[in-house]
Amino acid sequence: MSCHYSNNINSSVKRIFPTVWATEVHGMDKNRQQPGSASASSVADDHPSDINAEALAMIDEFFKFSTPIPPNLSHPDAYSDLFRSCLKVQSIERGKISCLLTVKLPILNIYGGMHGGAVASVAELVSHACARTVVGKDKEIFLGELSTSYLSAAPNKANVIVDGSVVRSGRNLTVVAVEFKTEESGKLVYTSRATIYHLPTARL
Repeated sequence: MSCHYSNNINSSVKRIFPTVWATEVHGMDKNRQQPGSASASSVADDHPSDINAEALAMIDEFFKFSTPIPPNLSHPDAYSDLFRSCLKVQSIERGKISCLLTVKLPILNIYGGMHGGAVASVAELVSHACARTVVGKDKEIFLGELSTSYLSAAPNKANVIVDGSVVRSGRNLTVVAVEFKTEESGKLVYTSRATIYHLPTARL
């Protein structure tokens, strides 16, 4: 039973993280400590004994659990500030907004393309801004749902045009569509659709 469970863990991890599996678990990085050493137990001291030590070591390396948060990011809304620094508004009109996104190193993934979480975060920011063009200041707005399709990749230093447009807006919600296209070729790389809820501002 234990062996079967461990094999399932190994198969799942190998399928989800094939590159890291090859380099970290199968010895391509020969300077790494062997499975079962102290590094393999750094994920958690109380992990189930039937989970393979190799898988634990690989997951620990991939997520880098012990990496501290930089001091300059230890303040409220620092995450959003990171993405705002990559955006520049090009045009604003009722129900529409267009921004220029410059892909920078802090928002890249390990493969050299724009991180999926960064794409979603930019889509949320643009959706909020777009919704605000049709929703009055007397109402608070917040994200209710966001779906994103990753069609291609935007590499480092790429300029991407991010267009947001209101699909529909009612009494309590606004739906916004967001498209990401490379400035150079016009290639569609990501699409998002956000549902923004709005409520009257609370009065105390």
